[in-house]
Amino acid sequence: MEIKIYKPEYKKAWDAFVDCSKNGTFLHCRDFIEYHGDRFEDYSLMFYIGGELLALMPGHITGKVYYSHQGLTYGGLIMSPETTTSDVLTIFEYLTVTLRHQGIKQIVYKAIPHMYHRLPSEEDLYALFRYNAVLSVRNISSTILLPNEIKYSASRKNGLKKAEKNRLTVLESGNFSSFWKILEDNLSSKYDKTPVHSLAEITYIKEKFQDNIHLYTVADPDNKISGGCLIFEMENIVHAQYTAATGEGKGMGVIDLLIDHIIRTYSHKTYFDYGISTENNGLYLNENLIYQKEGFGARGTVYDIYTINL
Repeated sequence: MEIKIYKPEYKKAWDAFVDCSKNGTFLHCRDFIEYHGDRFEDYSLMFYIGGELLALMPGHITGKVYYSHQGLTYGGLIMSPETTTSDVLTIFEYLTVTLRHQGIKQIVYKAIPHMYHRLPSEEDLYALFRYNAVLSVRNISSTILLPNEIKYSASRKNGLKKAEKNRLTVLESGNFSSFWKILEDNLSSKYDKTPVHSLAEITYIKEKFQDNIHLYTVADPDNKISGGCLIFEMENIVHAQYTAATGEGKGMGVIDLLIDHIIRTYSHKTYFDYGISTENNGLYLNENLIYQKEGFGARGTVYDIYTINL
């Protein structure tokens, strides 16, 4: 076993591995990981067995804790199709010993939810169990299995009727600044928060991942934008990263129209992940929010974070 700390000269090899991995997404490519700039001091790892690269782990160290990865929705171990359960146990053995010798006290590990896997990839969950990891955070997301027959609730159908009555239309858009203003106003007024990504950051990421990031906006007959949804597209899944509408737009059925449009546009995918509805590390459920998502036929999948005490 050899563990290499990621360096810029490994970028091509890293990204090529992610592209061919069984559970990596574009969020694990170096251009996405590094958009944070100096927010995190990168300490990503590359694992070799017999000279063959078998796994990657995006990560950073803060204090005496190794995180994989605070700047990503999910981090964890990215594995090749050839990586076996025995290999992953070996990786965890060397990882825990190496970090312990460096004075690290904990590993905080964000597992990649199963719907993002291209092949079954839960060897890491077994290794976490073997190394006495504790489930420390569990957020619940609402996900639609797109090949199934999807049944909308009466509330969602009424929202679509409102959108039709108001002659609203959905278009793919490059107008990130208008949508970001709506998004920031929503988050500030409802939660006293700001988006995870700034407008400059999301514009940069869009430039790097043209085929993976798409913005859909809703306009009235006067071409006034009243809401939008930013999605992350992957091989078998589309994820709603941000959804927002003006106060007026919400009453006009903007959100219902957007989500219906995305479901129909990406019906060839396996999953539509509508996003989490929990706060406070999963201890608080926003019931109004999840009610709206479940009205589209979405049901629960979890985003788990584990802690290993070294």
